[in-house]
Amino acid sequence: MGLPSGPEPRTAFSPDGLWWWDGSQWRPAVSPDGMWRWNGRAWEPARPFGPARGGGSSTAVIVTVAAFGGILVLVGIITLVVLLTMGNQIANVFSNVVAALNGS
Repeated sequence: MGLPSGPEPRTAFSPDGLWWWDGSQWRPAVSPDGMWRWNGRAWEPARPFGPARGGGSSTAVIVTVAAFGGILVLVGIITLVVLLTMGNQIANVFSNVVAALNGS
């Protein structure tokens, strides 16, 4: 007769699921080629990852371009308003500078 076996030690995986604890050290839970995954007892074929959630880098690029475009539009509107309201005064200042340079 064999000795009664206790409960099997539970395999602990890292939070990212890429490592497992064998009782003395962390070991990779995914084979080097990415085709196999350790399930705690044996190697099994790795399931392909599903589609990325949240969009990743493409969403970040789109948001950055949209923000930059929005800033350009805002600066353009402010410049247009300033030139329409103060255009004659600015032209007068430049005329005075040119007259002062020509007079010396």
